[in-house]
Amino acid sequence: MTTLESLRLQRTVERLLAPWRWTTGPGVTIGVVREDTLVLHLAAGMANIELGVPIGPGTTFRIASVSKQFTCAAILMLAAEGKLRIEDDVRDHIGALPDLGHRITLAHLMHNTSGMRDMLEIMRLGGADLGQPCGAQDLLDGVCRQRGLNFAPGTRYLYSNSNFMLLGRIVEQVSGESLAAFLDRRIFAPLGMTMTRHTPRTSELVPGLAAGYFPAPDGWRRALHNFPLHGEGGLVSSVEDLALWHAQFGLPHLYHDTLATELTALTPFLNETPNTYARGLRIKSWRGMGTVGHDGLWPGFRTSFVRVPQHQVAVICISNDATSDPHDLGFQVIDAMFDGTPFVHPVPPMPAWASAAALIGRYLDRDTGATVDVARDAKDRVTASVNGVATFMVPTEDGRLATSRGSGDFTLRFEGAAIEVERDAGVTETLHRVTSGARLPADLPGRYVNPDTAATWTITATDTGAELLVAGPLLVTGEAWEIEPTEGDNVRIYTPLTLYRGWLDTRVLRDAAERVTGLHVDGGRVKGLVFARVG
Repeated sequence: MTTLESLRLQRTVERLLAPWRWTTGPGVTIGVVREDTLVLHLAAGMANIELGVPIGPGTTFRIASVSKQFTCAAILMLAAEGKLRIEDDVRDHIGALPDLGHRITLAHLMHNTSGMRDMLEIMRLGGADLGQPCGAQDLLDGVCRQRGLNFAPGTRYLYSNSNFMLLGRIVEQVSGESLAAFLDRRIFAPLGMTMTRHTPRTSELVPGLAAGYFPAPDGWRRALHNFPLHGEGGLVSSVEDLALWHAQFGLPHLYHDTLATELTALTPFLNETPNTYARGLRIKSWRGMGTVGHDGLWPGFRTSFVRVPQHQVAVICISNDATSDPHDLGFQVIDAMFDGTPFVHPVPPMPAWASAAALIGRYLDRDTGATVDVARDAKDRVTASVNGVATFMVPTEDGRLATSRGSGDFTLRFEGAAIEVERDAGVTETLHRVTSGARLPADLPGRYVNPDTAATWTITATDTGAELLVAGPLLVTGEAWEIEPTEGDNVRIYTPLTLYRGWLDTRVLRDAAERVTGLHVDGGRVKGLVFARVG
Protein backbone atom coordinates (compact mmCIF):
# COMPACT_ATOMS: atom_id res chain seq x y z
CA MET A 1 0.00 0.00 0.00
CA THR A 2 1.50 3.33 -1.04
CA THR A 3 1.58 6.41 1.18
CA LEU A 4 -1.21 8.04 -0.79
CA GLU A 5 -3.33 4.87 -0.65
CA SER A 6 -2.86 4.81 3.10
CA LEU A 7 -3.85 8.46 3.37
CA ARG A 8 -6.97 7.92 1.26
CA LEU A 9 -7.98 4.91 3.36
CA GLN A 10 -7.45 6.84 6.59
CA ARG A 11 -9.61 9.73 5.40
CA THR A 12 -12.33 7.33 4.25
CA VAL A 13 -12.48 5.72 7.69
CA GLU A 14 -12.41 9.11 9.41
CA ARG A 15 -15.40 10.16 7.29
CA LEU A 16 -17.28 6.99 8.22
CA LEU A 17 -16.57 7.61 11.92
CA ALA A 18 -17.59 11.27 11.78
CA PRO A 19 -21.13 10.73 13.21
CA TRP A 20 -19.58 9.42 16.44
CA ARG A 21 -16.76 11.93 16.76
CA TRP A 22 -17.01 14.73 19.30
CA THR A 23 -20.06 13.21 20.96
CA THR A 24 -20.61 11.95 24.48
CA GLY A 25 -22.47 8.87 23.26
CA PRO A 26 -21.25 5.37 22.38
CA GLY A 27 -19.18 4.79 19.29
CA VAL A 28 -17.44 2.64 16.72
CA THR A 29 -13.94 1.32 16.12
CA ILE A 30 -12.61 0.19 12.73
CA GLY A 31 -9.45 -1.75 11.93
CA VAL A 32 -7.96 -2.67 8.55
CA VAL A 33 -5.45 -5.51 8.16
CA ARG A 34 -3.23 -6.20 5.16
CA GLU A 35 -1.35 -9.49 5.32
CA ASP A 36 0.11 -9.51 8.84
CA THR A 37 -0.07 -5.76 9.52
CA LEU A 38 -2.81 -3.73 11.19
CA VAL A 39 -2.44 -0.81 8.79
CA LEU A 40 -5.22 1.31 10.29
CA HIS A 41 -7.08 1.39 13.59
CA LEU A 42 -9.33 4.34 14.39
CA ALA A 43 -12.19 4.89 16.82
CA ALA A 44 -14.74 7.49 17.85
CA GLY A 45 -17.20 7.72 20.72
CA MET A 46 -17.27 6.55 24.32
CA ALA A 47 -16.63 3.09 25.70
CA ASN A 48 -18.38 4.13 28.91
CA ILE A 49 -20.62 7.18 28.92
CA GLU A 50 -21.05 7.33 32.68
CA LEU A 51 -17.32 7.34 33.38
CA GLY A 52 -16.36 9.45 30.37
CA VAL A 53 -14.03 6.75 28.98
CA PRO A 54 -13.43 6.98 25.22
CA ILE A 55 -13.00 3.98 22.96
CA GLY A 56 -9.30 3.29 22.49
CA PRO A 57 -6.90 0.57 21.25
CA GLY A 58 -7.37 -1.38 24.49
CA THR A 59 -11.17 -1.34 24.47
CA THR A 60 -12.86 -4.73 24.31
CA PHE A 61 -16.40 -5.52 23.18
CA ARG A 62 -18.81 -8.44 23.20
CA ILE A 63 -18.41 -9.83 19.67
CA ALA A 64 -21.41 -12.18 19.96
CA SER A 65 -21.76 -14.54 16.98
CA VAL A 66 -18.26 -13.82 15.66
CA SER A 67 -17.42 -16.29 18.46
CA LYS A 68 -18.88 -19.17 16.45
CA GLN A 69 -15.80 -19.64 14.26
CA PHE A 70 -13.66 -20.16 17.37
CA THR A 71 -16.05 -22.80 18.72
CA CYS A 72 -15.85 -24.59 15.38
CA ALA A 73 -12.05 -24.29 15.44
CA ALA A 74 -12.03 -26.03 18.83
CA ILE A 75 -14.19 -28.88 17.45
CA LEU A 76 -11.91 -29.27 14.42
CA MET A 77 -8.81 -29.36 16.64
CA LEU A 78 -10.29 -32.17 18.70
CA ALA A 79 -11.25 -34.00 15.51
CA ALA A 80 -7.68 -33.67 14.18
CA GLU A 81 -6.48 -35.34 17.36
CA GLY A 82 -8.91 -38.22 16.99
CA LYS A 83 -10.91 -37.29 20.09
CA LEU A 84 -14.17 -36.95 18.14
CA ARG A 85 -15.44 -37.03 14.57
CA ILE A 86 -17.42 -34.28 12.93
CA GLU A 87 -19.77 -37.00 11.65
CA ASP A 88 -20.53 -38.09 15.22
CA ASP A 89 -24.20 -38.08 16.22
CA VAL A 90 -24.79 -35.18 18.59
CA ARG A 91 -26.61 -37.53 20.97
CA ASP A 92 -23.38 -39.53 21.38
CA HIS A 93 -22.07 -36.50 23.28
CA ILE A 94 -25.23 -34.83 24.64
CA GLY A 95 -27.28 -37.68 26.04
CA ALA A 96 -30.08 -35.40 27.27
CA LEU A 97 -31.12 -34.57 23.70
CA PRO A 98 -34.26 -36.43 22.64
CA ASP A 99 -34.40 -38.68 19.60
CA LEU A 100 -35.96 -36.43 16.96
CA GLY A 101 -36.19 -39.12 14.31
CA HIS A 102 -33.07 -38.08 12.41
CA ARG A 103 -29.34 -38.49 12.84
CA ILE A 104 -27.92 -35.02 13.56
CA THR A 105 -24.14 -34.70 13.29
CA LEU A 106 -21.61 -32.19 14.57
CA ALA A 107 -21.12 -31.17 10.93
CA HIS A 108 -24.82 -30.34 10.68
CA LEU A 109 -24.44 -28.10 13.74
CA MET A 110 -21.42 -26.27 12.32
CA HIS A 111 -23.11 -25.63 8.95
CA ASN A 112 -26.47 -24.56 10.47
CA THR A 113 -28.18 -27.42 8.62
CA SER A 114 -29.23 -29.44 11.68
CA GLY A 115 -32.83 -28.22 11.71
CA MET A 116 -32.57 -27.66 15.47
CA ARG A 117 -34.71 -24.79 16.73
CA ASP A 118 -32.98 -21.71 18.08
CA MET A 119 -32.81 -21.69 21.88
CA LEU A 120 -33.20 -17.90 22.17
CA GLU A 121 -36.43 -18.00 20.20
CA ILE A 122 -37.65 -21.03 22.16
CA MET A 123 -37.22 -19.01 25.35
CA ARG A 124 -38.82 -15.95 23.75
CA LEU A 125 -41.97 -17.85 22.83
CA GLY A 126 -42.15 -18.85 26.49
CA GLY A 127 -42.08 -15.18 27.43
CA ALA A 128 -38.39 -14.73 28.33
CA ASP A 129 -36.21 -12.43 26.24
CA LEU A 130 -32.55 -11.43 26.69
CA GLY A 131 -33.23 -9.01 29.56
CA GLN A 132 -34.84 -11.76 31.66
CA PRO A 133 -32.52 -13.58 34.13
CA CYS A 134 -31.85 -17.06 32.77
CA GLY A 135 -29.44 -19.90 33.48
CA ALA A 136 -27.39 -22.11 31.16
CA GLN A 137 -29.45 -25.12 32.21
CA ASP A 138 -32.64 -23.26 31.26
CA LEU A 139 -31.34 -22.90 27.71
CA LEU A 140 -30.30 -26.54 27.48
CA ASP A 141 -33.66 -27.61 28.90
CA GLY A 142 -35.39 -25.53 26.22
CA VAL A 143 -33.48 -27.33 23.47
CA CYS A 144 -34.09 -30.73 25.06
CA ARG A 145 -37.85 -30.10 25.28
CA GLN A 146 -38.13 -30.05 21.50
CA ARG A 147 -40.02 -32.88 19.83
CA GLY A 148 -39.55 -31.67 16.30
CA LEU A 149 -37.10 -29.99 13.92
CA ASN A 150 -37.36 -27.03 11.59
CA PHE A 151 -36.50 -29.43 8.73
CA ALA A 152 -34.73 -32.73 8.11
CA PRO A 153 -30.96 -32.38 8.71
CA GLY A 154 -28.97 -31.44 5.63
CA THR A 155 -31.97 -30.35 3.56
CA ARG A 156 -32.13 -26.64 4.44
CA TYR A 157 -30.23 -23.86 6.18
CA LEU A 158 -31.51 -21.94 9.17
CA TYR A 159 -29.35 -20.05 11.63
CA SER A 160 -29.64 -21.49 15.14
CA ASN A 161 -27.72 -20.53 18.26
CA SER A 162 -28.61 -23.94 19.72
CA ASN A 163 -26.13 -25.54 17.30
CA PHE A 164 -23.13 -23.69 18.70
CA MET A 165 -24.17 -23.84 22.34
CA LEU A 166 -24.18 -27.63 21.94
CA LEU A 167 -20.81 -27.58 20.14
CA GLY A 168 -19.30 -25.60 23.02
CA ARG A 169 -20.62 -28.12 25.53
CA ILE A 170 -19.15 -30.95 23.45
CA VAL A 171 -15.73 -29.24 23.51
CA GLU A 172 -15.94 -29.17 27.30
CA GLN A 173 -17.06 -32.76 27.61
CA VAL A 174 -14.41 -34.17 25.26
CA SER A 175 -11.50 -31.97 26.42
CA GLY A 176 -12.28 -32.17 30.12
CA GLU A 177 -11.89 -28.42 30.58
CA SER A 178 -14.09 -25.36 30.26
CA LEU A 179 -14.55 -23.81 26.83
CA ALA A 180 -12.86 -20.67 28.19
CA ALA A 181 -9.79 -22.62 29.31
CA PHE A 182 -9.58 -24.62 26.08
CA LEU A 183 -9.80 -21.58 23.81
CA ASP A 184 -7.28 -19.64 25.88
CA ARG A 185 -4.76 -22.47 26.04
CA ARG A 186 -5.07 -23.63 22.46
CA ILE A 187 -5.79 -20.45 20.49
CA PHE A 188 -5.66 -17.15 22.36
CA ALA A 189 -2.42 -17.57 24.31
CA PRO A 190 -0.40 -18.99 21.36
CA LEU A 191 -1.51 -16.10 19.15
CA GLY A 192 -0.98 -13.37 21.77
CA MET A 193 -4.72 -12.59 21.88
CA THR A 194 -4.48 -11.35 25.45
CA MET A 195 -7.64 -9.20 25.24
CA THR A 196 -9.86 -12.10 24.15
CA ARG A 197 -11.68 -14.33 26.59
CA HIS A 198 -14.79 -16.46 26.84
CA THR A 199 -17.19 -14.92 29.37
CA PRO A 200 -20.27 -17.09 29.99
CA ARG A 201 -21.73 -14.73 32.60
CA THR A 202 -22.61 -11.22 31.48
CA SER A 203 -22.09 -10.05 35.08
CA GLU A 204 -18.40 -11.00 34.97
CA LEU A 205 -15.95 -8.10 35.26
CA VAL A 206 -13.79 -7.87 32.14
CA PRO A 207 -10.85 -5.44 31.81
CA GLY A 208 -11.43 -2.70 29.26
CA LEU A 209 -14.93 -3.90 28.34
CA ALA A 210 -17.14 -1.26 26.77
CA ALA A 211 -20.73 -0.91 27.91
CA GLY A 212 -23.45 -1.44 25.31
CA TYR A 213 -26.11 1.24 24.78
CA PHE A 214 -29.56 1.72 23.30
CA PRO A 215 -30.97 5.14 22.39
CA ALA A 216 -33.37 6.70 24.91
CA PRO A 217 -35.59 9.80 24.82
CA ASP A 218 -33.10 11.65 27.01
CA GLY A 219 -29.93 10.29 25.38
CA TRP A 220 -28.75 6.74 25.99
CA ARG A 221 -29.50 3.83 28.29
CA ARG A 222 -27.53 0.72 29.20
CA ALA A 223 -28.52 -2.35 27.20
CA LEU A 224 -29.92 -5.13 29.36
CA HIS A 225 -28.71 -8.68 28.74
CA ASN A 226 -29.07 -11.41 31.33
CA PHE A 227 -28.87 -14.63 29.29
CA PRO A 228 -25.65 -16.65 29.73
CA LEU A 229 -23.40 -17.01 26.71
CA HIS A 230 -21.56 -20.11 25.52
CA GLY A 231 -20.18 -21.46 22.25
CA GLU A 232 -22.71 -19.42 20.29
CA GLY A 233 -21.48 -15.99 21.32
CA GLY A 234 -19.51 -15.78 24.56
CA LEU A 235 -16.34 -14.01 23.48
CA VAL A 236 -15.10 -10.58 24.43
CA SER A 237 -12.41 -9.33 22.06
CA SER A 238 -10.90 -6.30 20.33
CA VAL A 239 -9.84 -5.06 16.91
CA GLU A 240 -6.20 -5.82 17.68
CA ASP A 241 -6.88 -9.40 18.74
CA LEU A 242 -9.10 -10.15 15.76
CA ALA A 243 -6.31 -8.76 13.57
CA LEU A 244 -3.97 -11.32 15.16
CA TRP A 245 -6.48 -14.09 14.39
CA HIS A 246 -6.66 -12.95 10.77
CA ALA A 247 -2.87 -12.80 10.43
CA GLN A 248 -2.48 -16.36 11.72
CA PHE A 249 -5.83 -17.62 10.46
CA GLY A 250 -6.03 -21.34 10.90
CA LEU A 251 -2.93 -21.47 13.12
CA PRO A 252 -0.68 -22.47 10.18
CA HIS A 253 2.36 -22.86 12.43
CA LEU A 254 0.49 -25.58 14.34
CA TYR A 255 -1.77 -27.21 11.76
CA HIS A 256 -0.15 -26.37 8.39
CA ASP A 257 -3.20 -24.41 7.22
CA THR A 258 -5.51 -27.42 7.44
CA LEU A 259 -7.64 -25.72 10.08
CA ALA A 260 -8.17 -22.65 7.89
CA THR A 261 -9.21 -24.92 5.02
CA GLU A 262 -11.59 -26.91 7.20
CA LEU A 263 -13.20 -23.84 8.75
CA THR A 264 -14.09 -22.47 5.32
CA ALA A 265 -15.12 -25.83 3.82
CA LEU A 266 -18.61 -25.80 2.29
CA THR A 267 -21.01 -28.74 2.23
CA PRO A 268 -23.95 -28.71 -0.21
CA PHE A 269 -27.51 -29.52 0.77
CA LEU A 270 -28.79 -33.02 0.12
CA ASN A 271 -30.29 -31.81 -3.18
CA GLU A 272 -26.75 -30.71 -4.21
CA THR A 273 -27.55 -26.97 -4.18
CA PRO A 274 -24.84 -24.91 -2.43
CA ASN A 275 -24.92 -23.84 1.21
CA THR A 276 -22.79 -20.73 1.73
CA TYR A 277 -22.51 -21.17 5.51
CA ALA A 278 -19.23 -22.94 6.23
CA ARG A 279 -18.23 -23.70 9.84
CA GLY A 280 -19.06 -20.65 11.92
CA LEU A 281 -18.28 -18.53 8.86
CA ARG A 282 -20.29 -17.22 5.92
CA ILE A 283 -18.72 -17.46 2.46
CA LYS A 284 -20.03 -14.87 0.01
CA SER A 285 -19.07 -12.97 -3.10
CA TRP A 286 -18.96 -9.18 -3.13
CA ARG A 287 -18.44 -7.45 -6.47
CA GLY A 288 -16.56 -10.46 -7.77
CA MET A 289 -14.38 -10.85 -4.68
CA GLY A 290 -14.74 -13.83 -2.36
CA THR A 291 -15.33 -12.87 1.28
CA VAL A 292 -15.23 -14.88 4.50
CA GLY A 293 -16.86 -13.36 7.53
CA HIS A 294 -19.46 -13.18 10.23
CA ASP A 295 -21.47 -10.53 12.03
CA GLY A 296 -22.31 -10.39 15.72
CA LEU A 297 -25.35 -8.90 17.46
CA TRP A 298 -25.98 -8.67 21.20
CA PRO A 299 -27.88 -6.00 23.15
CA GLY A 300 -25.87 -2.80 22.71
CA PHE A 301 -23.09 -4.46 20.68
CA ARG A 302 -22.67 -4.96 16.93
CA THR A 303 -19.69 -6.50 15.13
CA SER A 304 -18.64 -7.22 11.56
CA PHE A 305 -15.44 -9.16 10.83
CA VAL A 306 -14.92 -9.80 7.11
CA ARG A 307 -11.88 -11.13 5.29
CA VAL A 308 -10.99 -10.93 1.59
CA PRO A 309 -8.61 -13.92 1.42
CA GLN A 310 -7.39 -13.48 -2.15
CA HIS A 311 -6.02 -10.05 -1.19
CA GLN A 312 -5.05 -10.97 2.40
CA VAL A 313 -7.23 -8.15 3.73
CA ALA A 314 -9.55 -8.02 6.72
CA VAL A 315 -11.86 -5.26 7.93
CA ILE A 316 -12.99 -5.32 11.56
CA CYS A 317 -15.74 -3.00 12.71
CA ILE A 318 -17.12 -3.14 16.27
CA SER A 319 -19.60 -0.86 18.02
CA ASN A 320 -21.32 -0.38 21.38
CA ASP A 321 -24.04 1.73 19.73
CA ALA A 322 -27.16 -0.32 19.01
CA THR A 323 -28.14 2.07 16.20
CA SER A 324 -24.90 1.57 14.23
CA ASP A 325 -24.39 -0.72 11.23
CA PRO A 326 -20.85 -2.18 11.30
CA HIS A 327 -21.63 -4.51 8.39
CA ASP A 328 -22.42 -1.59 6.11
CA LEU A 329 -19.44 0.40 7.41
CA GLY A 330 -17.09 -2.53 6.85
CA PHE A 331 -18.14 -3.04 3.26
CA GLN A 332 -17.85 0.69 2.57
CA VAL A 333 -14.23 0.35 3.67
CA ILE A 334 -13.74 -2.63 1.32
CA ASP A 335 -15.27 -0.64 -1.53
CA ALA A 336 -12.92 2.27 -0.83
CA MET A 337 -9.90 -0.03 -0.85
CA PHE A 338 -10.70 -1.80 -4.12
CA ASP A 339 -12.85 0.57 -6.20
CA GLY A 340 -11.30 1.15 -9.60
CA THR A 341 -9.18 -1.99 -9.60
CA PRO A 342 -9.62 -4.29 -12.61
CA PHE A 343 -10.75 -7.34 -10.64
CA VAL A 344 -13.69 -5.59 -8.90
CA HIS A 345 -17.05 -5.79 -10.62
CA PRO A 346 -19.22 -2.68 -10.86
CA VAL A 347 -22.37 -2.66 -8.74
CA PRO A 348 -25.24 -3.95 -10.94
CA PRO A 349 -27.96 -1.41 -11.75
CA MET A 350 -31.16 -1.47 -9.74
CA PRO A 351 -33.98 -3.20 -11.65
CA ALA A 352 -36.55 -0.76 -12.99
CA TRP A 353 -39.32 -2.23 -10.85
CA ALA A 354 -37.38 -1.45 -7.65
CA SER A 355 -38.47 2.19 -7.88
CA ALA A 356 -42.15 1.36 -8.35
CA ALA A 357 -44.42 2.63 -5.59
CA ALA A 358 -46.48 -0.57 -6.00
CA LEU A 359 -43.55 -2.65 -4.72
CA ILE A 360 -43.99 -1.36 -1.16
CA GLY A 361 -46.32 -3.42 0.98
CA ARG A 362 -46.90 -6.65 2.90
CA TYR A 363 -46.73 -9.98 1.10
CA LEU A 364 -48.13 -13.36 2.18
CA ASP A 365 -47.37 -16.91 1.10
CA ARG A 366 -50.88 -18.33 1.25
CA ASP A 367 -49.56 -21.90 1.40
CA THR A 368 -47.20 -21.49 4.37
CA GLY A 369 -48.35 -18.27 6.08
CA ALA A 370 -44.89 -16.65 5.71
CA THR A 371 -44.90 -12.87 5.31
CA VAL A 372 -42.40 -10.33 3.98
CA ASP A 373 -42.74 -6.56 4.43
CA VAL A 374 -41.15 -4.49 1.66
CA ALA A 375 -40.45 -0.84 2.46
CA ARG A 376 -37.92 1.97 2.00
CA ASP A 377 -35.53 3.17 4.67
CA ALA A 378 -34.33 6.68 5.50
CA LYS A 379 -31.72 6.40 2.72
CA ASP A 380 -34.47 5.46 0.21
CA ARG A 381 -33.11 1.91 -0.07
CA VAL A 382 -35.53 -0.97 -0.62
CA THR A 383 -35.76 -3.06 2.54
CA ALA A 384 -37.29 -6.45 3.24
CA SER A 385 -38.36 -7.52 6.74
CA VAL A 386 -38.88 -11.14 7.78
CA ASN A 387 -40.16 -11.83 11.30
CA GLY A 388 -39.17 -8.29 12.23
CA VAL A 389 -35.57 -8.43 10.97
CA ALA A 390 -35.05 -5.83 8.25
CA THR A 391 -32.24 -5.70 5.72
CA PHE A 392 -31.71 -3.41 2.77
CA MET A 393 -31.65 -5.05 -0.63
CA VAL A 394 -28.87 -4.90 -3.22
CA PRO A 395 -29.20 -5.53 -6.97
CA THR A 396 -27.97 -8.77 -8.53
CA GLU A 397 -26.61 -9.34 -12.02
CA ASP A 398 -29.74 -11.30 -13.04
CA GLY A 399 -32.10 -8.42 -12.25
CA ARG A 400 -33.22 -9.41 -8.77
CA LEU A 401 -32.79 -7.85 -5.35
CA ALA A 402 -30.85 -9.77 -2.69
CA THR A 403 -30.58 -9.39 1.06
CA SER A 404 -27.40 -7.53 1.95
CA ARG A 405 -26.85 -9.50 5.15
CA GLY A 406 -28.73 -11.45 7.77
CA SER A 407 -29.07 -14.96 9.10
CA GLY A 408 -31.18 -16.05 6.11
CA ASP A 409 -30.28 -14.92 2.61
CA PHE A 410 -32.86 -14.69 -0.15
CA THR A 411 -33.50 -12.94 -3.45
CA LEU A 412 -36.74 -11.50 -4.74
CA ARG A 413 -38.30 -10.36 -7.97
CA PHE A 414 -41.39 -8.15 -8.20
CA GLU A 415 -44.22 -9.46 -10.35
CA GLY A 416 -47.00 -6.90 -10.12
CA ALA A 417 -49.15 -7.90 -7.14
CA ALA A 418 -46.70 -10.59 -5.98
CA ILE A 419 -43.03 -11.21 -5.29
CA GLU A 420 -41.11 -14.34 -6.18
CA VAL A 421 -38.69 -15.22 -3.39
CA GLU A 422 -35.85 -17.73 -3.72
CA ARG A 423 -34.50 -18.97 -0.39
CA ASP A 424 -31.81 -21.47 0.63
CA ALA A 425 -31.56 -24.90 -1.07
CA GLY A 426 -33.21 -23.43 -4.16
CA VAL A 427 -36.64 -23.19 -2.52
CA THR A 428 -38.83 -20.73 -4.44
CA GLU A 429 -42.05 -19.21 -3.11
CA THR A 430 -44.64 -16.76 -4.42
CA LEU A 431 -45.97 -14.21 -1.95
CA HIS A 432 -49.01 -12.09 -2.77
CA ARG A 433 -49.57 -8.52 -1.61
CA VAL A 434 -52.24 -8.31 1.06
CA THR A 435 -54.72 -5.48 1.21
CA SER A 436 -55.67 -3.43 4.23
CA GLY A 437 -58.90 -3.94 6.11
CA ALA A 438 -58.41 -7.53 7.26
CA ARG A 439 -60.06 -8.54 10.54
CA LEU A 440 -58.95 -10.97 13.21
CA PRO A 441 -60.92 -14.23 13.34
CA ALA A 442 -63.75 -13.66 15.83
CA ASP A 443 -63.18 -17.05 17.47
CA LEU A 444 -59.43 -16.51 18.06
CA PRO A 445 -59.60 -15.71 21.83
CA GLY A 446 -58.82 -18.69 24.07
CA ARG A 447 -56.02 -20.59 25.82
CA TYR A 448 -53.32 -22.38 23.84
CA VAL A 449 -50.51 -24.63 25.10
CA ASN A 450 -47.27 -25.91 23.61
CA PRO A 451 -44.94 -28.44 25.30
CA ASP A 452 -41.83 -27.48 23.28
CA THR A 453 -41.85 -24.01 24.86
CA ALA A 454 -43.55 -25.13 28.10
CA ALA A 455 -45.81 -22.13 27.58
CA THR A 456 -49.47 -21.25 27.77
CA TRP A 457 -50.75 -18.42 25.63
CA THR A 458 -53.97 -16.66 26.60
CA ILE A 459 -55.59 -14.56 23.88
CA THR A 460 -58.29 -12.11 24.87
CA ALA A 461 -60.39 -9.69 22.87
CA THR A 462 -59.76 -5.94 23.26
CA ASP A 463 -61.50 -2.82 22.02
CA THR A 464 -59.09 -2.70 19.09
CA GLY A 465 -58.68 -6.43 18.37
CA ALA A 466 -56.90 -8.93 20.58
CA GLU A 467 -53.81 -9.34 22.76
CA LEU A 468 -51.80 -12.27 24.08
CA LEU A 469 -50.36 -12.98 27.54
CA VAL A 470 -47.68 -15.63 28.09
CA ALA A 471 -47.13 -17.96 31.03
CA GLY A 472 -43.84 -19.79 30.55
CA PRO A 473 -41.13 -21.61 32.52
CA LEU A 474 -39.42 -18.36 33.58
CA LEU A 475 -42.30 -15.91 33.32
CA VAL A 476 -45.74 -16.09 34.87
CA THR A 477 -47.08 -12.92 33.30
CA GLY A 478 -45.59 -10.00 31.42
CA GLU A 479 -46.20 -7.43 28.73
CA ALA A 480 -49.15 -8.18 26.45
CA TRP A 481 -48.31 -9.08 22.87
CA GLU A 482 -50.13 -7.36 20.04
CA ILE A 483 -52.01 -9.44 17.48
CA GLU A 484 -52.64 -8.06 13.99
CA PRO A 485 -54.69 -9.53 11.14
CA THR A 486 -52.94 -10.42 7.88
CA GLU A 487 -55.53 -12.19 5.76
CA GLY A 488 -58.23 -14.70 6.61
CA ASP A 489 -56.91 -17.13 9.24
CA ASN A 490 -53.38 -15.75 8.94
CA VAL A 491 -52.42 -13.39 11.76
CA ARG A 492 -49.24 -11.76 13.00
CA ILE A 493 -48.26 -11.88 16.67
CA TYR A 494 -45.76 -9.19 17.68
CA THR A 495 -43.22 -10.12 20.35
CA PRO A 496 -41.58 -7.29 22.32
CA LEU A 497 -37.85 -7.98 22.00
CA THR A 498 -34.70 -6.44 23.42
CA LEU A 499 -33.07 -6.16 19.99
CA TYR A 500 -35.98 -5.38 17.66
CA ARG A 501 -39.76 -5.69 17.29
CA GLY A 502 -40.22 -9.23 16.06
CA TRP A 503 -43.27 -11.04 14.82
CA LEU A 504 -44.54 -14.59 14.49
CA ASP A 505 -46.30 -15.70 11.30
CA THR A 506 -49.31 -17.56 12.70
CA ARG A 507 -52.08 -19.60 11.09
CA VAL A 508 -55.29 -20.52 12.86
CA LEU A 509 -55.89 -24.28 12.67
CA ARG A 510 -59.44 -25.64 12.37
CA ASP A 511 -61.15 -29.01 12.36
CA ALA A 512 -63.70 -30.26 9.84
CA ALA A 513 -66.44 -28.35 11.68
CA GLU A 514 -64.40 -25.12 11.35
CA ARG A 515 -63.74 -24.97 15.10
CA VAL A 516 -60.38 -23.52 16.16
CA THR A 517 -58.08 -26.34 17.30
CA GLY A 518 -54.78 -24.48 17.60
CA LEU A 519 -52.19 -22.14 16.15
CA HIS A 520 -49.40 -23.01 13.73
CA VAL A 521 -46.50 -20.69 14.60
CA ASP A 522 -43.38 -19.85 12.57
CA GLY A 523 -40.74 -17.52 13.94
CA GLY A 524 -37.51 -16.46 12.30
CA ARG A 525 -35.55 -19.43 13.65
CA VAL A 526 -38.29 -21.69 15.01
CA LYS A 527 -40.68 -23.32 12.56
CA GLY A 528 -43.73 -25.52 12.83
CA LEU A 529 -44.68 -25.11 16.48
CA VAL A 530 -48.30 -25.97 17.24
CA PHE A 531 -50.07 -24.36 20.18
CA ALA A 532 -53.10 -26.54 20.87
CA ARG A 533 -56.30 -24.88 22.03
CA VAL A 534 -57.35 -26.01 25.51
CA GLY A 535 -60.02 -23.49 26.38
